[in-house]
Amino acid sequence: MFTGLIEDVGSVESIERTGDGARLRISTQLASQVADGDSIAVNGCCLTATATADGQFETEAMNQTLTLTALDGIEEGSRVNLELALQVSDRLGGHIVQGHVDGVGTVVSVEDDGFAQRLRVELPTQLLRYVVPQGSITLNGVSLTVADLGESWAEVSLIPETLERTNLGGAEPGSKLNVECDIVAKYVERLVAPFAGKE
Repeated sequence: MFTGLIEDVGSVESIERTGDGARLRISTQLASQVADGDSIAVNGCCLTATATADGQFETEAMNQTLTLTALDGIEEGSRVNLELALQVSDRLGGHIVQGHVDGVGTVVSVEDDGFAQRLRVELPTQLLRYVVPQGSITLNGVSLTVADLGESWAEVSLIPETLERTNLGGAEPGSKLNVECDIVAKYVERLVAPFAGKE
């Protein structure tokens, strides 16, 4: 479990793709806190560290992960948002994030709004029902508040701290972002479906 508060932006040092999936080696100042088998969110995807050494850790993404997320498009040199798994003693400063990506969104516009920046992201149709104005949404692992909502998109407002400390500051029209919707909305839908006559 995660909070959506990014702890470091790492760099993909190498990526080895095979028919079985992809093996990534990522450099980060968090590497000294990562042990083999630990969970770590990479652009919002919960992955498992398989090795650590010299300020880097390795992880593997299976084919299903590559198919369902934007990790398939990262390359050597890509900057990735990183967050270590939540500890029981930690503050829940963002919202409950599982690291289970629901889909991939596409940035359609980026506009300045005072000291902030408005980021509009087109979302897959099946995810829009889980998004509400002023609700929570996770983009590339970052816990954000929905500032506006349209028929096919959600918009968030990024403060300077977020722009500086995450890779969302480099997002531009066409950028692909991992999207995780608020887990509460998905559970509520599942629980009330039998009473609404839906399966």
